[in-house]
Amino acid sequence: MTGIDLLGFAAGALTTCAFWPQLQKTWVSKSAGDVSLGMLAIFSAGVCLWFLYGLVLHSWPIIVTNCITLILTGAILALKLHYRSHRR
Repeated sequence: MTGIDLLGFAAGALTTCAFWPQLQKTWVSKSAGDVSLGMLAIFSAGVCLWFLYGLVLHSWPIIVTNCITLILTGAILALKLHYRSHRR
């Protein structure tokens, strides 16, 4: 593994971990009312494209971190939709 790969993993880990507190807060409070549905959808689409880009380049830092980010943001998005439908 090169220094550039380590830099990529470090950057990806930080941006990926940034979503953990939001997922935790959403899960505990059973609400994602303060999270923008549009932002989550657009961000998730962008992360999906980064993941595909990483696959094309065979870049493990891009692949791994964006896969995990997609799972976390997907979970927040799913909870937002789930909790929104239960409030009606």
